[in-house]
Amino acid sequence: MKKHLLILLVSITFLSCKAQETPTQFTEEALNDTFISYENENITFKNILKKHKGKTIVVDVWASWCGDCIKGMPKVKALQDSNPEVVFLFLSADKSLKSWKKGVDKYQVKGEHYYMPKGMKSVFSKSINLDWIPRYLIIDADGSIKLFKAIKADNTNLLKALN
Repeated sequence: MKKHLLILLVSITFLSCKAQETPTQFTEEALNDTFISYENENITFKNILKKHKGKTIVVDVWASWCGDCIKGMPKVKALQDSNPEVVFLFLSADKSLKSWKKGVDKYQVKGEHYYMPKGMKSVFSKSINLDWIPRYLIIDADGSIKLFKAIKADNTNLLKALN
């Protein structure tokens, strides 16, 4: 009985640690998820990343209806100003293409823009455990996820990952 209990505890501990690991790569499903460009063209996440191979990328998952996203935009703009060599990808979880484009224009969001047709329920969103927006990720020049989760553009870990 003690042996079975010990095995159970070790298994639970191992699985708990495994679940806590932070991904350093995107899943194949996430890479193959399709987005819509600002020019209304379908493109996979893999091809979006390929366009910026060898560069550091900040991914900002946001929506024009999201109050926290809009409040954070001045911090994102400051981040862009202090990191001009970094690519900024904005992935929108808006409910429609029209509201997304209106939000980009209204808030003068500078960077590269893509729309997630299934929003927070997309394959990509599920792969990053998207439970809150804004959500920031940093991808390094080698294509690895350097920062998996931040919800503020002035997050200490985000700033460290960029430097």
